[in-house]
Amino acid sequence: MSTQAHLEALKAKHQALEAQLADAIAHASSSDQELAAIKHQKLRLKDEISQLQRR
Repeated sequence: MSTQAHLEALKAKHQALEAQLADAIAHASSSDQELAAIKHQKLRLKDEISQLQRR
């Protein structure tokens, strides 16, 4: 997989997590732990995207 393709895949995953987070926030049954886990995944992906873009 090329770097550009990998970068696009990571961006797509980040967008999917953004939608998942918005959905979880909209439902009162979501726990703080669940929200924190999604946010952590988004941050990890954002860091990886940033690293790839700097190359």
